[in-house]
Amino acid sequence: MPRKTKSIPVNAMAEESGSGIAIEKVSLHELLTFNDSKQAHRHDCHSFFLLEKGNVSIEIDFEIHKIKAPAIIYMHPNQVHLIVAFKNVTVTSLAMANEHLNPDYLKLLENITPAKPLVVNKATFSIIAEVADLCMKFYERKQNKLYHAVLKDSCNALVALIVSQYIEHIKPADKLSRFDIVTKAFYEALERSYTTDKRPAAYAQQLHVSIPYLNECVKNTTGHPVSHHIQQRVILEAKRLLHYSDKSVKEIAAELGYDDYPYFSRLFTKVAGMTALAFRNKNLD
Repeated sequence: MPRKTKSIPVNAMAEESGSGIAIEKVSLHELLTFNDSKQAHRHDCHSFFLLEKGNVSIEIDFEIHKIKAPAIIYMHPNQVHLIVAFKNVTVTSLAMANEHLNPDYLKLLENITPAKPLVVNKATFSIIAEVADLCMKFYERKQNKLYHAVLKDSCNALVALIVSQYIEHIKPADKLSRFDIVTKAFYEALERSYTTDKRPAAYAQQLHVSIPYLNECVKNTTGHPVSHHIQQRVILEAKRLLHYSDKSVKEIAAELGYDDYPYFSRLFTKVAGMTALAFRNKNLD
C-alpha cells in the first residue's frame, strides 16, 4: 500500500501550467509508467478525462469503476481517486480552475454529485475528441496575443459538451418537483457548509424554509431525513482522511468541526458500523 501523508495529497494540475488551465493527450502502456498511480490524491481544480482507447480501473471515494473506451470522466476537486489498473490507454486530460470556468457550467458541475465515469457512443465521443484536439492546438500557441482568451473559450466549449452528457443522466429541470428543487438546494448548501453546520436548522435557515418542510422535501426525494445526509457527508470526508492521510482521529474530528472528540467517535461508529480506528486498520490490510 502507498505510504500515507499527513493530509490527502493535492495535485496542482491547473496551476502548474501558469494559466489555470492545462490540457494534454497521453498514451500509456503500463500502470508503472504513470506517476499518478502511486498515491491516492485530489486535484486543485475540476478535472475532465476523455478515454479514447483502452480500459481503466479507477477508485473514486472507495468505489472501483471499471471503464472501457470511449468514455468521459469528470471529477470534483474534493473527490479522492487512485488509478488501480490500466493497459494501453490513450487519454486526454483537461484541468480548469474555478475562475476560468463559465459560471453557468460551474454551477452545473457542482450539481453532478457524486460524479462518476460515463460511457458514451462513438459518434458523440468523436465530436468531443475533435474539440479537445482543437483546444490542445490553442494551448500550444502561447505566442498568440489573445492566447488565454481563446484557450479559455475553447476549453469551456469542451466542458459544455462534457457537461451535456452528464445532464442527460440527470432529471430535467422542467420536470423537477418543488421537493426536488429544495433537496437540490440543500445538497449544494451541504457541500459548502458540512464542516461548520451540523444541524438541520442551519440549512433550513440558509434556504429560507422551515425545518419540518426541509425534512419533508429531502425525505420525500431521497428516503432519508436531513440529519442522515449531514452525517453521511461528514463521515465520507472522515473516511477519506482516515484512509488516505496520517491525521489522528482527534485531528480529523477537529478538521470536520467537532470539538467534542468522544461525540465524533460515537457518530463515526454509528454511521460507519465500526470505530474510526477499526476502519483505518481494515484499510491497511
